[in-house]
Amino acid sequence: MLELGKRQSLTVVKTVDFGVYLSEGEGAGEEVLLPKKEVPEGTKTGDQLEVFLYKDSKDRLIATREEPAIQLGEVALLKVAETGKIGAFLDWGLPKDLLLPFREQTRKVEPGDECLVALYIDKSSRLCATMKVYHYLKKESPYEKGDHVNGRIYEISNNFGAFVAVDDCYSGLIPKREAAEHYQVGEVLSLRVTAVKADGKLDLSSRERIPEQMNRDAEEVLRRLEEKGGVFDFTDKADPELIKEELGLTKNAFKRAVGRLLKQEKIEISNGKIVKK
Repeated sequence: MLELGKRQSLTVVKTVDFGVYLSEGEGAGEEVLLPKKEVPEGTKTGDQLEVFLYKDSKDRLIATREEPAIQLGEVALLKVAETGKIGAFLDWGLPKDLLLPFREQTRKVEPGDECLVALYIDKSSRLCATMKVYHYLKKESPYEKGDHVNGRIYEISNNFGAFVAVDDCYSGLIPKREAAEHYQVGEVLSLRVTAVKADGKLDLSSRERIPEQMNRDAEEVLRRLEEKGGVFDFTDKADPELIKEELGLTKNAFKRAVGRLLKQEKIEISNGKIVKK
């Protein structure tokens, strides 16, 4: 069976003026054309050729000896070549660019952007890209709790948090409780593994362990306080959303930072305000 979207070894079964036809073997039935410009010199009937199968601009199955940047079911980082009425078109190393439909985008993309995508076959039996790569990522990573990793955000959920592709191939999540910052799809972060789930997926955090992070948060709170003229018109009892909006911190992280600064006598709380000393 000829497999769309995959490299496979096929046999030359017929030579014509405009190329050669390939099949799984003599009498196998289904054939695909390898255009003349891609046929190696001296090729004859019965030879085996390694090719990739896709569809040309007229939606016909065709073979190529070129190596695409991605195969069916794989995940890869591809660049946007252009955008159109039905979606974006990605450069994947073949003459015909790869379609990334609007419905498969987790953010709006522009020419020159890099997108982490998977390759799939749509309902019309065409190869397309999707930024919804959750089901295509690997779950058996080499990482353990406490390891530091690099991860790319590929989707953000109001219910679950920020979905991350660690090393652009392993499945990870910054849980909602950890996702206090204003993340963006496509952003690459340095993260810490906080847990390895039973199924191999990774729980992640952009924050360090509490003692180290407390110092960083305290420094950031003091810096922001100075930017505000030395006064916050709220305290650590403020609404969590206000704290998140103003500082990008969870309420607990803010309370710990404020406690550290109070202990260091760098701030004071008075009349519902935090004041720098």
